[in-house]
Amino acid sequence: MNEISPDRPVVDTTAEGSAVVEPDEAVVQGRGCHGGEEHLIKAAKDAGKSDLLDQYARDYPQGPHDKPQSMCPAFGSLRVGLRMRRTATVLSGSACCVYGLTFTSHFYGARRSVGYVPFNSETLVTGKLYEDIRDAVEVMADPERYDAIVVTNLCVPTASGVPLQMLPKQINGVRIVGIDVPGFGIPTHAEAKDVLASAMLKYARSEIDAGPVQAPERVVRDRPCIALLGEMFPADPIGIARMLDPLGIALGPVVPTREWRELYAALDCRAAAAIHPFYTATVREFEEAGRAIIPSAPIGKEGTSEWLDAVADAFAIPQAKSDAAKNAVLPVISDALKDSLIKGRVTLSGYEGSELLVARLLVESGADLRYVGTACPRTRWSDPDREWLEAKGVHVNYRASLEQDLAAVEEFNPDLAIGTTPVVQKAKEKAIPSLYFTNLISARPLLGAAGAGQLGAIINAAIGNKSRFDEMRSFFEGVGTHDTAGIWEDTPTINSEFRRKNAKRRENAQKAAKSDRVEGAIGC
Repeated sequence: MNEISPDRPVVDTTAEGSAVVEPDEAVVQGRGCHGGEEHLIKAAKDAGKSDLLDQYARDYPQGPHDKPQSMCPAFGSLRVGLRMRRTATVLSGSACCVYGLTFTSHFYGARRSVGYVPFNSETLVTGKLYEDIRDAVEVMADPERYDAIVVTNLCVPTASGVPLQMLPKQINGVRIVGIDVPGFGIPTHAEAKDVLASAMLKYARSEIDAGPVQAPERVVRDRPCIALLGEMFPADPIGIARMLDPLGIALGPVVPTREWRELYAALDCRAAAAIHPFYTATVREFEEAGRAIIPSAPIGKEGTSEWLDAVADAFAIPQAKSDAAKNAVLPVISDALKDSLIKGRVTLSGYEGSELLVARLLVESGADLRYVGTACPRTRWSDPDREWLEAKGVHVNYRASLEQDLAAVEEFNPDLAIGTTPVVQKAKEKAIPSLYFTNLISARPLLGAAGAGQLGAIINAAIGNKSRFDEMRSFFEGVGTHDTAGIWEDTPTINSEFRRKNAKRRENAQKAAKSDRVEGAIGC
């Protein structure tokens, strides 16, 4: 994490050339971050962010309950920016939030500096924070290093109305992209990816409308192209390109892109495939550019067949060509599915946005899938997957809460639970084999022929470990759980009344602290 203060000399200490300095005063750590969502929303609207929050509410509806329990959503947009070449990232937020986000980004292998503009109550109240951000991007705007600088407001600057939209659109030829990613406006980190991807796409559209732009590194001129929406395993786009070849269609960029020029190539495509269906604002940019949007993905045999038909229809490809493309790939998928049949009952949950696609593949692989929960919202681009799963008797739950995911494990008592960390933990406590969705399931090829046989081996191996869980549970039987865990001469007595009184004291203390923080946040 590199703190940038234009009032101090710039000290270049990293390969990326970020300025690292000490702030003049103690940074306001966490002030207002936990002051209550309703108060932060009110403060943001009072500060002129009403239109922005209203658009977020339309793009990322939160119902039926408040919001999923997930990591800070800003990690999603931070990840998108850090994966792009020649792109700098600057965060404006409470120091504790920035520290957590940079720690997480480096944990996931970012290997790149993150800029940080510190603030305190005075700079928030006087508007000096905006000036500091503007001065900081001027210091960083080196066209030899960067094509773009992404500046992100976290909760407190958004609630305080820091106007990133007033930043210069470019400095020294370096594009400046300002976005607000507050935890009280963006429900999940998956949707925060959409916030930045759509902002960049909108900027690129304005450049194209203004005149000639720099040509992408790879340009396909002899065939129409299709762009893909959603971060996916690197082998998946390669497999999709092979499926599209008999149709006479080339594969365009994957959005979010890895460099700025790819945005031009994406907009040059005739259509975009919403592989991950939660990119609502990005879809809007493609539609405003006159591009067709294709839902779902080439997942499993039936999904691949339907998707190739949808692509052929969007590109007005003759049926004979469409049939030839399907005949080339569907038998291979069928054989792969037969060779990796899954035997067992499964529940599935996650927050990446690909949960329904994985669910389809599990069902076609023979799994007795009873429940799929996703932290992402329902969109029309996921309707084909939802309808297919519901027709197979699978309960599909959008904006799923942790409690709902855990209740599904309790209700269906699966042979394997696939889910987030707390779901996996709870399942293992019940001696149910379980797998972490993000690292063990979604981080592998899933689409087309390459993905068809991917899940069988790992799922069956995990289910086969049931006896080991039973042995461990039997071994530790009788040592107690939670407060009564361990070896005792006498079994501990739980004093419910004492707990009730202490819980009430903690609740009152939290309410008092929350009231103080809200007053501080609104005062800012």
